[in-house]
Amino acid sequence: MVREQPYSDLIRAMARADWDTAEALCDEIRRSGQAGTPYVIGAAFALAVNRYFAPDATPTDVAAWVSTVRARYQDGDTPPALETEGLIRAALGEPELVDNMPAETVLDAEIFVLVHILLDKNLTDTELDEFLAEAEEVAAEYQ
Repeated sequence: MVREQPYSDLIRAMARADWDTAEALCDEIRRSGQAGTPYVIGAAFALAVNRYFAPDATPTDVAAWVSTVRARYQDGDTPPALETEGLIRAALGEPELVDNMPAETVLDAEIFVLVHILLDKNLTDTELDEFLAEAEEVAAEYQ
């Protein structure tokens, strides 16, 4: 299994709301030239979305969740609502919704959603380790 260590560490820091560590890891990833395609972020996003939302979640359910989470930000510094909703819905079975979405928008929205789901779930260290191990396994399948 290929370890996506910088990205896994980043997810761990975000799940713990350790923003200083998350920022340092982002800087490290940029400096090292490892930015590439963060498969583990996409895998973690898909796993988290599919565990968080009910199998029968409607577009209205997704839109309400995105609206609620975006409302927490006074300055509006969030990914665009429609793209964020589309990305969640794509993970839930409507992949065509992201066909023409720019990669940077996808990554920003994946991180935004992933952070909020993980913060809401407040996983134990063991649960987070298991979640990240599974995300790394899924990511390795796409590399």
